Amino acid sequence: MVPFSQFVLKVHSRCDLACDHCYVYEHADTSWRGRPRAVSTRVLDQAARRIAEHALAHRLPAVHVVLHGGEPLLAGPALLRRAASGLRAALPPDCALDLRIHTNGVRLNRGFCELFAEFGIKVGISLDGDRVANDRHRRFADGRSSHRQVLAAIELLREPEFRGLYAGLLCTIDVANDPLAVLEALLALDPPRIDFLLPHATWDALPKRPVTLGEHPYADWLLTIHQRWLELGRPVPVRTFDSIHRTLRGASSLTESLGLDPADLVVIETDGTFEQADSLKTAYDGAPATGFDIFANTLDEVARHPGMMARQSGLAGLSRECRACPVVRSCGGGLYAHRWRSGAGFDNPSVFCGDLMRLITTIRDRITPAPVPGLPAQADPKLAETQLDQLARGHGDAATVAALAAGQLDLTRRLLAAVGPAAGQAWQLLAELDTEAPAAVDAVLAHPYVRAWAVRRLRGAGAGEQGGVGGAGGERGGPGADLGGLAEIAAAALVRSGRAVELAVPVRGGAVHLPTLGRVLVGGSGQALVRGGSEGFTVRQCGGAEQVIGFDQCGGERWLPVRRLAFAGGWSVALEDTDPQRDSHSWPIEQRLTDEELANWSGALREAWELTLRDLPQYAAGIAVGLSTVTPLRQGPGGRQVSAAARQAFGAVGVARPATAPILALLLAHEFQHVKLGAVLDFHDLYDRADQRRFHAPWREDPRPLEGLLQGTYAHLAVTEFWGTRVAAYQGVGGEAAEHARGQLALWRGHTDRAIDTLCGSGSLTALGERFAAGMRATVAPWLSVPVGAAAEARAAAALAEPVRPVAVVSS
Repeated sequence: MVPFSQFVLKVHSRCDLACDHCYVYEHADTSWRGRPRAVSTRVLDQAARRIAEHALAHRLPAVHVVLHGGEPLLAGPALLRRAASGLRAALPPDCALDLRIHTNGVRLNRGFCELFAEFGIKVGISLDGDRVANDRHRRFADGRSSHRQVLAAIELLREPEFRGLYAGLLCTIDVANDPLAVLEALLALDPPRIDFLLPHATWDALPKRPVTLGEHPYADWLLTIHQRWLELGRPVPVRTFDSIHRTLRGASSLTESLGLDPADLVVIETDGTFEQADSLKTAYDGAPATGFDIFANTLDEVARHPGMMARQSGLAGLSRECRACPVVRSCGGGLYAHRWRSGAGFDNPSVFCGDLMRLITTIRDRITPAPVPGLPAQADPKLAETQLDQLARGHGDAATVAALAAGQLDLTRRLLAAVGPAAGQAWQLLAELDTEAPAAVDAVLAHPYVRAWAVRRLRGAGAGEQGGVGGAGGERGGPGADLGGLAEIAAAALVRSGRAVELAVPVRGGAVHLPTLGRVLVGGSGQALVRGGSEGFTVRQCGGAEQVIGFDQCGGERWLPVRRLAFAGGWSVALEDTDPQRDSHSWPIEQRLTDEELANWSGALREAWELTLRDLPQYAAGIAVGLSTVTPLRQGPGGRQVSAAARQAFGAVGVARPATAPILALLLAHEFQHVKLGAVLDFHDLYDRADQRRFHAPWREDPRPLEGLLQGTYAHLAVTEFWGTRVAAYQGVGGEAAEHARGQLALWRGHTDRAIDTLCGSGSLTALGERFAAGMRATVAPWLSVPVGAAAEARAAAALAEPVRPVAVVSS
């Protein structure tokens, strides 16, 4: 049994349009005639209880509910409010609610939009194209056009105040319409996504196929749009095309009408009866019926209904012809309702079989997946499903982050193995130490900037290099990109091992650099010899004096050790101001800190850590294990906050010390989100890396690649929770600080929620990526209902229309 996660809740059974292609009123099923016009509050409340009961029993991270009809706006604001508030109140606190309404738009007005904004209800609109196309079917009963009213509704949703509610457009195909004119009309309305639907038909009621349009008119119509969509750079997600692209590469479909994914949708009618998918109304009278209702039956009982099970059986549930088809994993037999034939039931290919074959094979031939850059993921990922679910919520306990760190250490080893053999003696020594003193080697290889050096070396040390192994980031080529960097790594491991062996290392800028240990000032250039020992080590420049440095030596005029800070609560962190490879954060680094600056940093980090332990314990556990290095950066212009994570430097965060400890805590939590997600992406595919489109991020002016949007969204989970805890602390308190916190919560929860919508609507998330996004939504969801006051809400709504600078100006 597959639990339901999608619910269509019918709030009104009648419509104010008389569309002649409507499956509810114009096709085989007539059950609407005997149903209440409007849903009762009794049905709404019981439906909410049943959905919540199901979510709790199956530990669902999110449920998706569509308020539907008929025309749902006929239910009126009071019933819609009751539906939304009842669902939000009933669901378990760790289950996010994705609440939507699908409407013809005719009655949509500002009052409805304000209600939807209050409850975060996204709005989908049915529109078949320009006026000529739309008026073929979507008319009032007296023949009047509905086009003008629908456009007015969409324009209302496009206003800055309500833009975040705009979910997209649904277009039913009529091959008599000009496909490019339809596409142009829809794109002009700037929809977040478009869905093209085949008209409902069966083998008993065939779709129209004008002889002049050829054998496969529906495929040709869609392919004309697909070609133009590709030429325009895929300007908006199109669910049909995205689903075909995804299923062709083995990922999940985004629609029940394609692919082999089990159906997880159930309908609740206005009288409280459970029904199968609405599209079955096109097959025969009573086809969607289950015989169950919300008062007498649980959703688990409904899920075991034979009709539901048939739509969850994948390949085994298809006809013999479909099982033998070469594109079956993409087509999936088409929409279940479209297979109906009297006498044979649903054991048939789709009535659109030929069109689907042509559509899928042509798209397959048009697209050539781009190669995925970077190293292959290891065969045995380090993370269990439960750990991935923790991380999806934005958190991650000590064991989970330790698993991330172990995976990163493994990856660093493989990167060095690709670089090292050319380094001769240094590589040979490192290999020997790995056998004789593996803990010493691991301590050095776990240093964040060792991997940064290895990636630069593999890329040829070009300046301005971007991104990580299979990722997007912001490191620059720089010092140590030659093989001398490996000698420094090996020398640091040598010193840690205590072996009395000598190794030549480069002198850069008059100093010998030992990652994780510090910098020895020797002057000049060329090479120096580093020799290990049980009590310390020596450094001797060729032709110069020997310096002896003891392990108990805290520093001096020529020995500049890495300073480590240890705090109560289990966090020990290096304040890195010696390693030249630390210049990896796309922002100028600070030079060696003075004693006074060190004291200021120490105090600020201590306060920030104490605040994190108190207010963000779900983040603190991971930080204590995984954030090993803080690299001071130069201050930003005009007092702007500066912080950054480097995609190739797991465990490090760069920060310009802010004026207050709470902001430092925020920046550290924000940037460590990037660190964690980068590590996840090294071993788990959350999105299609061949997708080169750029997407709007609410907090930036420039569009972002998909990984950039995912990274920013994930980082802002921590930002949202930070401000949420501040608002809770200020409960019942006024003043500037309290109002600032409320405004920030309103802003960042809105931005983050909207960005999750964009990710989910991109069509490029893998099945694991969709699960990850559901986890993120579950974290944001409780904060959406926290009251912040009208002024804060108004400022946040205005900000949705005008991109703002991120809290951290370098990353996200």
